[in-house]
Amino acid sequence: MGKINRVIWIVLGSVGVGELPDAARFGDEGSNTLCNTAKAVGAIHMPNLIKLGMGNIDGVHGIGKCDEPEGCYGRLAEISNGKDTTIGHWEMTGIYTPQPFPVYPDGFSDEIIDDFILRTGVPGVLANIPASGTEIIAELGDEHVRTGKPIIYTSADSVFQVAAHEEVIPVNRLYEMCETARELLTGKNAVARVIARPFTGKSGAYVRTANRRDFSLKPSSENILCYVKEAGMDVVGVGKIEDIFAGVGITEAVHTKNNQHGIDVTLEYMKKPVKGIIYTNLVEFDSMWGHRNDFKGYAKGLEEFDARLPEIMSSLNEDDCLIITADHGCDPTTPSTDHSREYVPLIMYGRHLRSGVNLATGKTFADIAATIADMLEVKQVSVGTSRLKEII
Repeated sequence: MGKINRVIWIVLGSVGVGELPDAARFGDEGSNTLCNTAKAVGAIHMPNLIKLGMGNIDGVHGIGKCDEPEGCYGRLAEISNGKDTTIGHWEMTGIYTPQPFPVYPDGFSDEIIDDFILRTGVPGVLANIPASGTEIIAELGDEHVRTGKPIIYTSADSVFQVAAHEEVIPVNRLYEMCETARELLTGKNAVARVIARPFTGKSGAYVRTANRRDFSLKPSSENILCYVKEAGMDVVGVGKIEDIFAGVGITEAVHTKNNQHGIDVTLEYMKKPVKGIIYTNLVEFDSMWGHRNDFKGYAKGLEEFDARLPEIMSSLNEDDCLIITADHGCDPTTPSTDHSREYVPLIMYGRHLRSGVNLATGKTFADIAATIADMLEVKQVSVGTSRLKEII
């Protein structure tokens, strides 16, 4: 069989394909990000994903099936206790998270906030509540500009978010404040991510910028990224991958502004003599459309990605494998604006891979890590089942 020397691993942030059996426990009954979005807009034009087998995945409907799919296709369940970006990405690299990260439906304690104020030297904070990021800066942006107090907020996810106008608190200063928050949020308050949320603009027209940064908990070094790096190969993080893994297991990284920029950077790396993993997160599905319940934007984003797929596929080397998946759902058609507990798609394609293989339903996102370990002949992860024998 032909050996795989490089994996191009693209995460379509939040493109889930149907509720998991335990979705009710998370308040996500009826969620199906891909199918509900297609139903809401009438149809999504994505012939290239359909050609790879997206519409043939178990439980997927209303997308269009392919009689002879070119890819191997299936769906994966999540075994970790959560539905957020960090837990999803960690599990697909072979890290099982049995305990959920802490969440703060009533905001953060006085002790946390007082400690943050003391350590950063800010004149106080605003909000300290769960909120939509765009709505909170519209509501409190003027007061922030007037007082210099950063806006602190959270969500249904395990996040401590700090919003500040770039002309009031410069971006590098905001990053320093978030690093301080990351240092103090440990133990029982070890949130998954501290997020810098800079914005610009004038009263009534504040807009968030592309200078967002995530400061994540450090993951276990027992994951596929570390094993590939330890084997002397490349692990390139594109988008917010470096942030999600706090740099652990990454050899090189580029932060991106949007999906199209992420695809451009991925293609640039595909032209280089990279051996190992190019790991890309396309975040706009989640940040721009899922959380804002913008199903029209979500559908358009899928069509835009699909339109770039031929470019990606034609750039594959003989010994490459393309993997397309997601990290959770974020159904833009439900009343909730939060992530949803869903299966994620798994599509694998390459010159050395079979076509038309139905991988059915895998028990864990970590099947991806286990398969990559076998492909690249590195140390095997402790969670997940390799699918290599089925697809080669």
